[in-house]
Amino acid sequence: MSRRDRPYQQMKSLDILFGDSQAVAQMVPISAICLPQQQPRRYFDPSAMQELVESVRQHGVLQPLLVRSRSDDQYELVAGERRYRAAKEVQLAEVPVVIRELSDEEAMQLSLIENLCREDLNPVEETEGILQLLALRLGSDVADVTPLLYKMKNAADKHDEFRHNVMPNSEAQLVEEVFTSLGLMTWESFVKNRLPLLNLPEDILAALRHGLIAYTKAKAIARLKDEVARKELLSAAINENLSLSEITARLKGTLPPSQPDERKERIETTIRRVKQARVWEDQHKWSRLEALLAEIEVLLDS
Repeated sequence: MSRRDRPYQQMKSLDILFGDSQAVAQMVPISAICLPQQQPRRYFDPSAMQELVESVRQHGVLQPLLVRSRSDDQYELVAGERRYRAAKEVQLAEVPVVIRELSDEEAMQLSLIENLCREDLNPVEETEGILQLLALRLGSDVADVTPLLYKMKNAADKHDEFRHNVMPNSEAQLVEEVFTSLGLMTWESFVKNRLPLLNLPEDILAALRHGLIAYTKAKAIARLKDEVARKELLSAAINENLSLSEITARLKGTLPPSQPDERKERIETTIRRVKQARVWEDQHKWSRLEALLAEIEVLLDS
């Protein structure tokens, strides 16, 4: 199932929750729709946005926007900001909408779910969006979610009595439910691979937000502690479209040699990622991995 399919599956289940499973779209003036004060989405890929604009120009808005009523006879947009912006761009007078009566929390939750399931959402916004969604579901501040996730991770890693005191509680169960419903990754993978990106230098975070560089490349560049050298490498990686191996090669002369513990952690991390990705179920990936495994086995036997 692609990400584009997930938001509508989520929306269907929430239709039942809000008692509106037979909602019918209606046309309203686009001038009567306003954006919410809190918007989960901050960046829109220009090329993807232009494609949508051209589609709306030719065919109109095919998927209704989700809005909620306001006290001033206006409507607040809940989901469908890209379609809304495209309709404004081509100067449509009216757009199809589904109107629901939603609380602030329900509106934000629906908006977050829709955005998290978009294919073009960058990893920074996805990470921040998941933290916001968890905060809403837990009834806490975003700042309190990260410590809870690390507490769960530490408890799971220790495999001791403390784990049994932490994992079954309602907060931990709710966290697991959120990640299961999104279907994007496990909470363990989120803690291991996504939370650290929020600690990246701001220039690298900005490049990630704008889709200028892949996350794996960004993590490699962030290992450079010298700010000037890091900015130069980041610029080169973007402008010259450097591969990860080319970035790693340029880093070799500037980074200290890896310590044994770091090497061990890298191997263990790779093994975990292979298992989580279930690479053996993808024939193309397995063929490549099988060849690499054969080389490793020869190396170990030599």
